[in-house]
Amino acid sequence: MTVSTSIVERKNKKDISSFTAQVRVRNNGKLVFSEAKTFPRKEAAKTWLLNRSEILGTEKGIQTALRPRENDPTIDLVIQRYMDEQKKIGDTKRGCLKIMQNAAFAELRCSQIRSDDIVGFAKGLNVEPSTIGNYLSHLASVFKVARPAWGYQLDYQVIEDARIVTKHFGVTSRSKSRSRRPTLAELDTLMAYFSQREQREPRVLPMTEITYFALFSNRRQAEITRLKFAEFDETYGEIMVRDMKHPGEKIGNDVMTKLPQEALNCVLARKTSRKQRDGLVFPFDSGTISRAFTDACAMLGIKDLHFHDLRHEGISRLFEMGWAIPNVAQVSGHRSWSSLKRYTHLRQDGDKYKDWSWHERVKPATSLRLATKEGQL
Repeated sequence: MTVSTSIVERKNKKDISSFTAQVRVRNNGKLVFSEAKTFPRKEAAKTWLLNRSEILGTEKGIQTALRPRENDPTIDLVIQRYMDEQKKIGDTKRGCLKIMQNAAFAELRCSQIRSDDIVGFAKGLNVEPSTIGNYLSHLASVFKVARPAWGYQLDYQVIEDARIVTKHFGVTSRSKSRSRRPTLAELDTLMAYFSQREQREPRVLPMTEITYFALFSNRRQAEITRLKFAEFDETYGEIMVRDMKHPGEKIGNDVMTKLPQEALNCVLARKTSRKQRDGLVFPFDSGTISRAFTDACAMLGIKDLHFHDLRHEGISRLFEMGWAIPNVAQVSGHRSWSSLKRYTHLRQDGDKYKDWSWHERVKPATSLRLATKEGQL
């Protein structure tokens, strides 16, 4: 048996160093055991390596380390089991979990991991504080079920302590609320651009319709592409939104929402105009919609406008028309009314879209070759 050690220094975006110490044990050149731990100081990493090397260099020490621990696996195995058994995981969450599987702390066993291991990982991420918070939130969902579901020696308080520390020192924070709203002039410019393009190229994505519907339905781009005619209640002007975004449960969060008259007219027009692939109201790829909108804004010189800002504009419009929070929530799909309180400062100035020319000009295309799932037109 041979024992080798190493220390790797990493720096975060604030140029703060952390030191990951790793000890490996090989038998005839074959790796039989590996363990790593991250420290804020190099001296601490050296001390830990010295102690672990002495233990693992003895026959009893390596036997203890290699002894099967069915209820005390490494964190990367716990994360993998979570992903395998929790089938409904969004792509973003799954991507974050895979990144954490390759982190130094993921090589530790459940009983070994401490909050400072996770804090060290968080500090080393070169992303926005709000994104770091999302990473820890996804990891917390793994910690939450590991002990009660599988009997693993994983203490939920470890991740809770890490979240408290990272929040206290500003490593994590909430996402900043955007307040960008498109002007009527900007929307007229966008709609004219999309309309002219659709007249020249009948097979292009119908962004005129999609932009109009997003504005008045308050729906996100991915939600728009999941709407089905079979889940549209024409009598009550409602439609089911599948997997609506929610902090705790994006997958399976299905909400029946109200369609304002303009959005309702749009769905009815599409329902009667042509057959829709797979029964979808807008059978297109959400990524293609986002790119088309972003590219158009860049082409037209419209700065800092996102497709999601149409939802913010649509909600703001309803409040400006004098709608109460419960009525707006029926459209937006918000479970918590507190999320809508930031709109209540808006003055009731009426509907600035009342005489908008695009109400009459937006009509479904009659000769559209539908996009494939990959977004090809």
